[in-house]
Amino acid sequence: MVTSVTSLGRSGVSDWLIQRVSAVIVAAYCVFLVGWILVQGGVTYAAWRSLFDSTWMQIFTLIALLATCAHAWVGVWTVGSDYLQGRLLGDGANTLRFAYQIGAVLILLGYLVWGIKILWGN
Repeated sequence: MVTSVTSLGRSGVSDWLIQRVSAVIVAAYCVFLVGWILVQGGVTYAAWRSLFDSTWMQIFTLIALLATCAHAWVGVWTVGSDYLQGRLLGDGANTLRFAYQIGAVLILLGYLVWGIKILWGN
């Protein structure tokens, strides 16, 4: 079996599991937020701020953010490896795929750092 260095899980089964677990985490986060909004009735800035000032919500949000980044990386990697192939694009495919993956990593890292700054920044 051939594994790519840029694959997050190092195997198809691991990548599949990362996708499923991260999807469940993000779904739980969304269901919680929608439920919280419905219970609150009218959401004010003070209530929203109070929710996100609590440490457990910051941790839950960070876990959801990490899960989103992992989920996105597996998806981006899969699309890149499926559609940026040598037989479709010729000799430049590996360079193009590498540039595509580096760009995706930089964007995801930027979003992750930005999210952490929002959560724990002043």
